[in-house]
Amino acid sequence: MKKLLLSLCILICLLLPAYCQNNYWQQQVDYKIDVTLNDKTHTLDGFVKIDYHNNSPDTLYYIWFHVWPNAYKNDRTAFSDQMLENGRTDFYFSTGDKHGYMNRLDFKVNGTVATTQDHPQHQDIIKLILPQPLPPKNSIKIQTPFHEQLPFNFSRGGHVNQSYQITQWYPKPAVYDSKGWHPMPYLDQGEFYSEFGNYEVQITLPKNYVVAATGQLQDAEEKAWLDKKITKPVVCKDCDATQKPQLNREVVSSSISTKTIHFLQNNIHDFAWFADKGFSVYHDTLQLASGRIINAYSYHLPKTTAQNFWAASVPFIKKAVLTRSRWLGEYPYDIISVVEAEMGFDGGMEYPTITSVSPVNSAHALESVIEHEVGHNWNYGIIATNERDHPWMDEGINTFYDGRYQNMKPNAVGSKIAKPTFFSKRIPGDLTALAFKTLAAGKKDQPIETISENFSEANYGLVAYYKTGQWMKLLEAELGKTMFDSCMHEYYRQWKFKHPYPEDFKKVMEDVSGKNLDATFNLLSKKGMLPVVTVKKDWRFSTFFNLTETDRHHYIFAAPLAGYNFYDKVMLGAIIHNYTLPAEKFQFLIAPLYATGSKQLNGLGRLSYYWFAEGSGAKAELSLAGATFSANSFTDSTGKTNYQRFAKLVPSLKIVFNNNNPRSHLLKYIQWKTFFIREQDLLFTRDTINQTDKISFPFTNRYVNQLRFVADNNRVLYPYHGELQLEQGKGFARLAFTGDYFFNYPKGGGMKVRLFAGKFFYLGDKTYLKQFETERYHLNMTGPKGYEDYTYSDYFIGRNEYEKYSSQQIMQRDGFFKVRTDLLSSKIGKTDDWLAATNLTTDFPKKFNPLQVLPVKIPLKIFLDVGTYAEAWKKNADAATGKFIYDAGLQLSLLGNTLNIYVPLLYSKVYSDYFKSAITQKRFLRNISFSIDIQNINLRKLAPQIPSY
Repeated sequence: MKKLLLSLCILICLLLPAYCQNNYWQQQVDYKIDVTLNDKTHTLDGFVKIDYHNNSPDTLYYIWFHVWPNAYKNDRTAFSDQMLENGRTDFYFSTGDKHGYMNRLDFKVNGTVATTQDHPQHQDIIKLILPQPLPPKNSIKIQTPFHEQLPFNFSRGGHVNQSYQITQWYPKPAVYDSKGWHPMPYLDQGEFYSEFGNYEVQITLPKNYVVAATGQLQDAEEKAWLDKKITKPVVCKDCDATQKPQLNREVVSSSISTKTIHFLQNNIHDFAWFADKGFSVYHDTLQLASGRIINAYSYHLPKTTAQNFWAASVPFIKKAVLTRSRWLGEYPYDIISVVEAEMGFDGGMEYPTITSVSPVNSAHALESVIEHEVGHNWNYGIIATNERDHPWMDEGINTFYDGRYQNMKPNAVGSKIAKPTFFSKRIPGDLTALAFKTLAAGKKDQPIETISENFSEANYGLVAYYKTGQWMKLLEAELGKTMFDSCMHEYYRQWKFKHPYPEDFKKVMEDVSGKNLDATFNLLSKKGMLPVVTVKKDWRFSTFFNLTETDRHHYIFAAPLAGYNFYDKVMLGAIIHNYTLPAEKFQFLIAPLYATGSKQLNGLGRLSYYWFAEGSGAKAELSLAGATFSANSFTDSTGKTNYQRFAKLVPSLKIVFNNNNPRSHLLKYIQWKTFFIREQDLLFTRDTINQTDKISFPFTNRYVNQLRFVADNNRVLYPYHGELQLEQGKGFARLAFTGDYFFNYPKGGGMKVRLFAGKFFYLGDKTYLKQFETERYHLNMTGPKGYEDYTYSDYFIGRNEYEKYSSQQIMQRDGFFKVRTDLLSSKIGKTDDWLAATNLTTDFPKKFNPLQVLPVKIPLKIFLDVGTYAEAWKKNADAATGKFIYDAGLQLSLLGNTLNIYVPLLYSKVYSDYFKSAITQKRFLRNISFSIDIQNINLRKLAPQIPSY
């Protein structure tokens, strides 16, 4: 009995996969759509009839519908949220006339009025409640009118003036398959999943529009009119030439009369169409290996300057079809088209039998995007995977074949061999590979098997596309090219016009090859680099930088370096380092500089080592930094100039906490630093025996311990930075919070709000001596000067100057007022108790900005500072000063906000009184302040789409 049961179990296990495959089912959804375009209001009015065939074993009581035009309805949609997360604010701040929506739906099912329910979360999904349950193996007829306001084309579809890209435009049932319903909101990052069916589409629009659409045009009159516009395609001759696309925006009046044109296509799962009055058309035929002849069309937008390489677009299309047909299986449709369209992004977008590409500047770029997008007719169009949940199955597999296409000899557009240049020797040809390696080395990549909306923007391209392509190469290498191609042919044969899942793809590969591929397919769910044969790195010297073959070499770089400060004058030297991509775990930088003024050796350096904690994923970095320069000078009565130097050594430990949400821009870390500082003072003494004055320059040593807690979110909308800092030195401690928040304006720019609150503590009793010794650490209402930069963390031209322009430099710290009261023995707003301030900076309105007339854009801003401090609230405080003080004026921000110039125009009476009494000449110019914020250059702002530590 036991043997019988065991045998039965084995038999079930063997037969179950075959049974499941034989019992595969999918719904059939056939469409008949009549639609009219109104190009004055940019609207569509349509009527759709749907034959919905329930081929599932389940009774359906409702059908989820996608009404994706409602993704553009307002800023409370998944599309809007994702655009912000990916760094785009154009839709969020767009005006209502650029929004889109779909309404006037009135569903009937088999002639009976049917109700709908809103999706609990998404405005662009609705549930159609069926008046009667739909049993298995039965069908229903669904119909509804619809009205659509076309949006400005922010993403794939809409309009740009009277050029129309009509995509994802009709009410469409979500897929119901063996895993259930798949309702999904429209997203920019993340594509689609729809049911196969037969389409009959009738389009009415002004007569002088050229229409490119999915499927076969049925109207003889329209075909004859289109034939007259066709230009004969040619093979590209000057393929290396580049030319920036200049679209012709000249308005062409629409015909008063209209036309109605018809398109038919079977076995597809979407329908897109494009209309423009200025399309140029190219056409040719193509014979496939079976002998079947198909039509190839391309349409491009009117240009103010001719882009002759578009004449080669049809040969590019033909080559793409032939190669994919050879590698996967013959193209099944009778037409293939490419249309140029502005889509809100660079690249292309695929639809059955037609693909759109954005304007490009060369034949190489055109061929590349055409080849990729035409390739999607196989992996997306014919093999219709769930792109939203498994983007690698179309984008990654297609990218693999892109690589095969690019490696064909001779090259498709035969490029000229260029002479190596400075940059080409140092920058790898495959920057995508370098970007992925950098991301993976920083533990910021994600598994290939990740749903689209969970990918960070960088990982969507680098993992779903690039890494999957590399994984396919690994699979090809494991199976051998001949066997791999046989597997892919069988995959195409079994799953064309169907919806395979990853397990279906794996089964085909294993069944055909006879191999167990668990180990290879398990890599889809793992982070990091794919297995490669590693080689022991050697050491190599290079000038400046080198990003090539960083997996084979440890580089040491050297480059000339120059610097300047008021005391050392011009400094010349070199920088020696090993900074590259991906980052080495051990990094070093040494920069010796010879000062032509002080005739001394200066320099700076840094050593660091980082590692990742197991489990938490936190990154820890241990570092040691140092620097030595002249900080002041003194010329004695003999004319000899003596230079007062400083040197610092700074050990540090930084722990960056892992962010579990890859799409978040939030960076949190804690950092400990100890500053060991040695400074040379100026000391006057009296020799009482010889009755002479003595000048000496003794060294003193001090330390500052610093603990920082930082949260930084560089999201595109309302970014912020918060920092809590605790510092301790001999006899004191100071606690400070600094917060920055940026409020975006709809038309660009915005207002930055900075909040500061600080408290100073004496360790032990407060004495006059201790008060004097800690004076440089006290809280400042004005941005501190060089002497008050007690950790030597900012760059100052003249750190201890009190005259000329170098004395007007301040740093961004504490109250950060822009007015200075340097000539007072106790500066206004300086305190050894507590201080609070708010700093507002806003962009100057463009229409009132006098600098707008200049050919170079110079940002002009308005600043306002308001603050208070402990002494202002004491009983014996000067009533004229008031409890709150302020200043306001204009700010000029140059070199990406690295150099900021402040012109105070309004300020409290206490400042006005000081200026009148202490500054009698050139008051306006001497009141100007500036800051140089080299240390604030932030790579996260330069490349916000790449997650970083």
